[in-house]
Amino acid sequence: MVATPAVTQPVATPREIPIRKIGTDDLRASLREGYTDFMAKRGDLFFAGLIYPLVGIVAAVGALGNDMLPLLFPIAAGLSLLGPLTCTGFYELARRREAGLESRWRHFFDVRKSEALDGIMGVAVILIGIFIAWVFTAALIYGVFFGTEASTSITTFLTQLLTTPKGWAMMIIGNLIGLGFALIAMAVSVIALPLLVDKDVDAGEAMRASIRAVRENFGVMMRWGLMVAALLVIGAIPLFVGLAAVLPILGYATWHLYTRVVDRSGLPNQPIH
Repeated sequence: MVATPAVTQPVATPREIPIRKIGTDDLRASLREGYTDFMAKRGDLFFAGLIYPLVGIVAAVGALGNDMLPLLFPIAAGLSLLGPLTCTGFYELARRREAGLESRWRHFFDVRKSEALDGIMGVAVILIGIFIAWVFTAALIYGVFFGTEASTSITTFLTQLLTTPKGWAMMIIGNLIGLGFALIAMAVSVIALPLLVDKDVDAGEAMRASIRAVRENFGVMMRWGLMVAALLVIGAIPLFVGLAAVLPILGYATWHLYTRVVDRSGLPNQPIH
């Protein structure tokens, strides 16, 4: 018997999506264009921006009502890790606007009909996992510093936090660790989600491109992250209501940042429904 040689299938090489170098001017331009888009559509889309504030308010009330005061800030801050998910509708609207198509509030939800929905959900699972890991980590940090001590009121908790060495140490360590979680969330999603909405790529390709974009533009992307964090804090101060404007602006601005970072010319488009 003569052995038949096995036929080996060629291994597909993962597609490398071209990434451009960007500068601080690109960040400013992206924010300006995001603001312009928001002002053009603010009447139709104001309600969509309220989704995030409502989630924040529910989280705050839930924390206060369940003796979870130490986790109130980590939960509120952690919601920003999920912010890119709420912006997928704004990416769709920006894409339609770029193509010269009608972009009304109902198109915000067209993402649910996208062929990229599975990929978007894959990124969503990762972001939700990061959020849950952050909340558990925050609880662990509190336990290390304060054990099982329960705060009887928000005044007591703030006094603990702001006037004791343990409170100061906990804030410093918690914020540094939180920054690490935020960096991971940004790296896997900042470019991945608008790329999935716009182009026919899979979740793995999109997340690899996003991580490379952050790595190759590290300083600039860190400035972007700080700008986003500052705007979210400003929007959150008046009981999260300011986020009704901040979130759409950031959603549009992230789209414009994506168009500057990714060379889209050779990538197939997702169909527009």
